[in-house]
Amino acid sequence: MNKDIKNWAIVKITEDKEAFLKNVIADTTQQLTSEKNGNLSEELAKALYLEQLRLTENPWKVDSPNEKPYWQKIKKLLIKLSAEKTNSAKKKKHEEEIAKNIISRYAHEIIGHFSIPTYKFAKIAAPFLFSRLLNTASSKNFSRFFGGKYQLKDRIHIKGNIDLIRTLEKQGTLILVPTHFSNLDSFLVGYALSEIGLPPFAYGAGLNLYNNRLVGFFINRLGAYKVDRRKKNTFYLETLKSYSRETLKRGCHTLFFPGGTRSRSGGLESKIKLGLLGTAFDAQLDYFKKSKENNTKPKKIFVLPLVICYHFVLEGDSLIKQHLTQTGKEKYYIEKDQFSSWYKILKFVWNFFSKGTRITLSFGQPMDIFGNTVNLEGESLDKSGKKVDIEKYFYSKGELCSIPQRDNEYTKLLGKEIIKAYYKENTVLSSHLIAYVAFEMLLKRFSKLDLYDVLRLPEDDISLSYPEFESSVQKVLNRIYLLEKEDKIKVANHCKKDTDAIIRHGLRNLGVYHPKRVLYKTENNTVMSDDLNLLYFYHNRMEGYGLKKYI
Repeated sequence: MNKDIKNWAIVKITEDKEAFLKNVIADTTQQLTSEKNGNLSEELAKALYLEQLRLTENPWKVDSPNEKPYWQKIKKLLIKLSAEKTNSAKKKKHEEEIAKNIISRYAHEIIGHFSIPTYKFAKIAAPFLFSRLLNTASSKNFSRFFGGKYQLKDRIHIKGNIDLIRTLEKQGTLILVPTHFSNLDSFLVGYALSEIGLPPFAYGAGLNLYNNRLVGFFINRLGAYKVDRRKKNTFYLETLKSYSRETLKRGCHTLFFPGGTRSRSGGLESKIKLGLLGTAFDAQLDYFKKSKENNTKPKKIFVLPLVICYHFVLEGDSLIKQHLTQTGKEKYYIEKDQFSSWYKILKFVWNFFSKGTRITLSFGQPMDIFGNTVNLEGESLDKSGKKVDIEKYFYSKGELCSIPQRDNEYTKLLGKEIIKAYYKENTVLSSHLIAYVAFEMLLKRFSKLDLYDVLRLPEDDISLSYPEFESSVQKVLNRIYLLEKEDKIKVANHCKKDTDAIIRHGLRNLGVYHPKRVLYKTENNTVMSDDLNLLYFYHNRMEGYGLKKYI
């Protein structure tokens, strides 16, 4: 693979950075300053207001020190422009110049970089370091640091049609769409891609990750482009879309987290953000147009769902508190993001390795941008297995063209297929299973209370009879086994033992990291929880399968 590195699209984008940025800025400016896009002066005023609000109410240490002066300058320009008595054409020209300046600033802020030396170092160093930690933690003996008994792949299980994925990577452009539960996801995905022999993908990394200097150093040199989710104005969002569009047009494999951010509830994504995903249709149209011009076979974009399954999540405690704050309007205390602390990251990794737990990454069936499955030749197949020519969907009145309303509907259909794939590829882990059953038993017992009252239950009311709990786990398992036969879910091998062993496995894994016991068995043969918020968080992973009636 090293021989091909210089030909990777992600490398060529870095080498051609100025031309790449020029195209992004031009495309975004054209999108936002055309007549069809309404009142530019209103959008500029709104952007200014939102940016000043962000800098006042939610500043980060990674923010550029000249941001406040920059937006003060924009404010003065807009005030001066509104006071001038100039003709509308001249005023519009000045507004477009200001808009282009803002877009250029955003594009230069977003742009990623790929360093071949850093990639080569990380590819060797990361597996080595984690393998050493694995051997040390597994034996709880620092003399085993250089032991070779365990490999990283013993703890990270990669599933899916890997041969098909490798073949498609040579034929077109891949868009990887993983579930998102932790800031560790990006590192896991990077490891998985390398492990199955794929080159690195471009991906959007949250700007908050750059608060950690060492993490920021590496992701800034490994293909990540910066995404600041605090910025909600049109100029920033359109610049991100143009960036994604240009990346795909250049044939660069790309990773999107379609949920937009980590799952606060702990559940699978049931709604996804379609903005960046929609740029796949623009890029595919561009591929078809170029193939007509060059009289060549058109490239295709292939969408690859990926479900990441953890027994426990590093940031679980703060994520569920954020979810409850947003949905219940309650005054929950939200901790500082655990990912910003190296101590907590290392504690998480140590506990993960020392307890013999596993992470599963399950690749779904690759599909085209319309949700059709594809074969080894990259041909699209409908549900009956017949070949589909997707190029015809881009024609209107005999011409290949973009129709925003039509393409938006196509994107929605793709989003639905990705969600279906998530539920199909989700792997039932013992920890999620027992958390689901325990919390549903509490909800059933206190059916007259709402969710937030249940979460405040006193300790004495949380106790569950172990025989009743075991019986409910078995009933839910029986249903899950049927769903697996119908290819609607995956089941981990450890969930195919006797029920008591499955429960013990789940209790052990739920108790690995969090300071409070999420679920445990008492000497009195009951099941208890010291943290109902986290029990609810892990319970949510099994929502959406109609399992409540089996409890």
